[in-house]
Amino acid sequence: MMTRPDPAGRRSAREAALQMLYGWEVGRLGPQEAIATYWPVRDPDGEVSEELRAFADGLVTGTIGRVGEIDGLLSARAHNWRVERMAVIDRLVLRLAVFELLTEGATPAKVIINEALELARTFSGDEAVAFVNGVLDGVRKDLNRE
Repeated sequence: MMTRPDPAGRRSAREAALQMLYGWEVGRLGPQEAIATYWPVRDPDGEVSEELRAFADGLVTGTIGRVGEIDGLLSARAHNWRVERMAVIDRLVLRLAVFELLTEGATPAKVIINEALELARTFSGDEAVAFVNGVLDGVRKDLNRE
């Protein structure tokens, strides 16, 4: 019986999604191009399961597809910060997490936020963690997510 992927696998899938989103944002790749160029380089032997690839790819296409809506939610909570002025990684971590808050109803909000904080800690830094936490907690409240 196959259930939800293991938490470590989902964490690595979120990291992959963040890196693909970076290719989209900074490299100006289209969503499908970002996905198509990521996997052959990062997982040339196909060790990542299809389920985790699909999760990561869905995070990428979903986040990009709803970026306007997501940025609106972020703008309402990122006091004194325009979304386009945020550090790139921080902005992408926030967008990814807000997409999950909007669409992953089976995943508790605190899990989504904690995963975002780990991404911020790993790829940005300690200052980013507090910022990301504050913004996401506000968005969580706006979305009435527990």
